[in-house]
Amino acid sequence: MKHYSLTFFIVFANLFAISVSAQDKSAHNPIIFADVPDMSIVRVGGSYYMSSTTMHMCPGVPIMKSDDLVNWKVVSYAYETLGDNDALNLNNGKNAYGSGSWASCIRYHDETFYVSTFSSTTGKTYIWSAKNPEKGPWKEISFSPSLHDHTLYFDDDGRVYMIYGNKRLTLVELNSDLSGIKPGGINQVIIENCSLPSGSNSGLGEGSQLFRYNGKLYLFNITWPRGGMRTVVVHRADRITGPWEGKMVFQDKGVAQGGMVDTPDGRWFAYLFRDYGSVGRIPYIVPMRWEDGWPVIGVEGKVPDVLDLPESRGLIPGIIASDEFKRKKGEPDLPLVWQWNHNPVNELWSLTAREGWLRLTTGRVDTLFVQARNTLTQRTFGPECSGSVSVDVSGMKEGDFAGLVLLQRKFGQVGVKFENGSKRIVMVSAQSGKPVEVQSVPLSQKKVYFKAVCNFRDLADVADFFYSLDGRNWISIGSQLKMEYSMPHFMGYRYGLFNYAGITPGGYVDFDWFRIGER
Repeated sequence: MKHYSLTFFIVFANLFAISVSAQDKSAHNPIIFADVPDMSIVRVGGSYYMSSTTMHMCPGVPIMKSDDLVNWKVVSYAYETLGDNDALNLNNGKNAYGSGSWASCIRYHDETFYVSTFSSTTGKTYIWSAKNPEKGPWKEISFSPSLHDHTLYFDDDGRVYMIYGNKRLTLVELNSDLSGIKPGGINQVIIENCSLPSGSNSGLGEGSQLFRYNGKLYLFNITWPRGGMRTVVVHRADRITGPWEGKMVFQDKGVAQGGMVDTPDGRWFAYLFRDYGSVGRIPYIVPMRWEDGWPVIGVEGKVPDVLDLPESRGLIPGIIASDEFKRKKGEPDLPLVWQWNHNPVNELWSLTAREGWLRLTTGRVDTLFVQARNTLTQRTFGPECSGSVSVDVSGMKEGDFAGLVLLQRKFGQVGVKFENGSKRIVMVSAQSGKPVEVQSVPLSQKKVYFKAVCNFRDLADVADFFYSLDGRNWISIGSQLKMEYSMPHFMGYRYGLFNYAGITPGGYVDFDWFRIGER
């Protein structure tokens, strides 16, 4: 039996510690444990820019920036509002839940950034452009029809194209000024069924993103074989009009839909996302290499948990952030992490009516929370998170309801109701599909605190609600909410600050702060 010196064991232990430390300082998948679906990424120099989908939220089409593919920050939005109709304004019983704007495409051409998307709510295709994506302004061009899940492509000969569709993919040429489909230009089906490479029983085939590499064109799509999982299919061609040949290039954990990007030092990665329960659709970065002119995604065909990229510094404050509602001169009224549920009514919210507070004033009577305007939202995030608020309810009117919500179709609320001349703390659950008041507690003071805690770990998808009378001691209220990602809303759960009237408009509440963190 060999005998090893104490020095050997010390050296071995140090090497092991260094190895563990190095692993701890690496990036881990998912890159963003929050709802950032339909990503499109472009690298310009040493910086990466990403657009994503937020559908019925305003402002819309968030633009994020990163220097390492791991740590992202929202730097702008392509638009403040998408349009002005009943669905986007939550008027006359209409809404744009699950609609608004969908999958976007971000590209860089001739020192200009371009972001495009489409909307069934307005029936239009949109293209925004800006020299500086962080400062804008974003110039808008829109035209009909709405081109589903398109990819924007600037060819070397100066012509501009879009490829769009589901399974049957069509190529259209645009006017040189991007103002619409070019009359007499190329307009042809280039792939009859883009999902075929994943099997004859394949379902959808969409999410087009087109790239050029080493003289060839590569078109990424997602498909979903019946009874299987979300899958990445790639077609390649020498010319944009084809012929195109396809191949299934990746299938693991349902991580799919996206594209590819290289790093300044020559490495390649695929950026994709995964449906992950009620937190939403979460981004992954997967190593990629080239073999026989095809992208090969994954490590031995799998999504790695650990990446050879810098460690994450967390989602706070770049994508999600607390807010004390105190503004210095020159600062925007709302940081970019906030989005309104549908188009806001700007005259009914203020950070100046009471300095250092967010005031939400009711402007009409609503009977359903999901139809009420001016709910201010932020993403929830995994694996566990908490969001809490401090609110002064002394300005409420009879019939008002205000507080903190976890927003999705099956929402949960904790707040204050003013009924029959008195105020009550209530917890409301819409887990059954309809809002039900689960528990109420009398309230005799003007300031109160609310908290909602989410657990997305291993798809637990549960949330608990609390209130406090002093901001320190928290009391559980109501029932645990079993959160569910429902297609009608098509979005991960969001924290929301709300106030709406049930009898008489004109009441208001003042939020002192919103604080978010890990559980």
